[in-house]
Amino acid sequence: MKWSRAFINTLRETPKEAESISHKYMLRACLIKKLGAGVYDLLPLGLKSLNKVTAIIREEMNAAGAQEVLLPILSPSELWQESGRWAKYGKEMMRMTDRHENSWALGPTHEEVITDLVRSQVNSYKQLPLNLYQIQVKFRDEIRPRFGVMRSREFMMKDAYSFDRDEAAAMATYRLMFDTYTKICKRIGFKFRSVDADSGPIGGNCSSEFMVLAETGEDTIIYCENEKCGYAANMEKAVFKKPEPQTAAEEPLTKVHTPNIRTVEELAAFLGKKPEDTAKTILYIVDEKKMAGAVMRGDREINEVKLKNALGASEIRLATPDEILEKTGAPVGFAGPINLKEKGIRLAIDETVASLKNTVTGGNELDYHYTGVNRGRDYQENLVADFAKAVKGDTCAKCGGKLNEQKGIEMGHVFYLGKKYSKSMQAKFLDEDGKSKEFEMGCFGIGVSRTVAASIEQNNDENGIIWPMAIAPYEVNVIPVNVKYEEGMKYAEEIYKKLKDAGIDVIMDDRDISPGVKFKDSDLIGFPLRVVVGEKNFKDGKVEVKLRREKDFALMDKAEVFDRVVGIVKKEKEIK
Repeated sequence: MKWSRAFINTLRETPKEAESISHKYMLRACLIKKLGAGVYDLLPLGLKSLNKVTAIIREEMNAAGAQEVLLPILSPSELWQESGRWAKYGKEMMRMTDRHENSWALGPTHEEVITDLVRSQVNSYKQLPLNLYQIQVKFRDEIRPRFGVMRSREFMMKDAYSFDRDEAAAMATYRLMFDTYTKICKRIGFKFRSVDADSGPIGGNCSSEFMVLAETGEDTIIYCENEKCGYAANMEKAVFKKPEPQTAAEEPLTKVHTPNIRTVEELAAFLGKKPEDTAKTILYIVDEKKMAGAVMRGDREINEVKLKNALGASEIRLATPDEILEKTGAPVGFAGPINLKEKGIRLAIDETVASLKNTVTGGNELDYHYTGVNRGRDYQENLVADFAKAVKGDTCAKCGGKLNEQKGIEMGHVFYLGKKYSKSMQAKFLDEDGKSKEFEMGCFGIGVSRTVAASIEQNNDENGIIWPMAIAPYEVNVIPVNVKYEEGMKYAEEIYKKLKDAGIDVIMDDRDISPGVKFKDSDLIGFPLRVVVGEKNFKDGKVEVKLRREKDFALMDKAEVFDRVVGIVKKEKEIK
């Protein structure tokens, strides 16, 4: 491609709406253009990079035995009602009604559609295992679209769905897809971690996220510092070693006047206790129906995803001050577990609280707290569960090492679904004994457009993008410094054509503009390798070759440039 013919209009200033590094550089480098909130035009440079990501994904999925399909974007509400997700999926699902008053969804994901397809076509164990995937546009009505294509309302996704005869076979497929995702990440050039993850609205009881490591990531990864252990999980799923149960003798239950106390730290200091000797009770409304109390050790925070799962809820929200006062008779900050069950409040206590003796809790009355609170004697919970946030410095539950944290961006997610969809949608096959059985399913997604943005978040500097060779829109940028210098321009044309004929994805900046602008644009867009033909060096038979990620350039004999450039491109694409 000649730059003079390319649709590339770089920006010198960062648009006001740009929030993240990838958002800023994708707009400035002319990869995307905003059309509306969370909706973007994908321009030639952006599409070239996205197509290279999809090519890698497609090659690895095909190599793993998956078969590509293309499913409709629109799906009828009846399928979602069968699975039970029409009501449960929430406001992120974009819904519409056609002229016949039929309800449809703009697909946020395709479990229902693929299950319907397979149940109509597959009826024997001889047709299994089966793994079908697509690379398709998805729609989710994000409450706050942000970070460009990182969290948009319309995005490109690869989603695969596996169907197996039993759990052992399904887990074998899960491991195969896990390994396939590892290969994809390595080919793209990511620094990444695979982590235990919450399954969210997709469902199932086993899932892993593939997280691209980046300081600008909006997700937090908890991992064990012991490299031999290898434990890692996202914040929503992370666990830590809980304290041993305390064995002290039970103290009498005492109600204490605690005026002007508003924080756990103030309460502990007032009573001569430690924050970890206290328990706070946070009240929630579950699925807009009933109230639940979550009791957490005073020095720790509640992980609301864990709590929601423990309660078996679709949604939870904090109760309002008025709701709390009406139900407990106490203002915010003074709720405690005693007598909550008797008031119709479902009571969940965290595992850290279950190990405590003689705890300090709210007194369910303004300016009063209880001391000497002991579960069993003073209150009975409905359930004990793990819903505490793991934090840096906690003890690893797997090996006893120390947990640490780092930032990351989710680019892929693999799920073992089991029979969640096959059971609700009556998707069955006949085994070798002629018995009807439900499929064991898996689901495997990659955010393709998000992957492009995640690569930029991981690979950039103050001048712009630094593309990995494997997904760069162009691998090489040939820059004739002065297009009026005939000998240099002739050589630039020759090396450009020769590289192009050799299968190198190359662009030549043939614009009649200043060298400084050419170099700035090249760095902003982030072409991995540039070949600069300048008059002074060329008269000595030399050409400048520079990798984008490196500070210095190399002067090469003009006769060596072709072989060296081809060699560099090939080496940069090797899996490290």
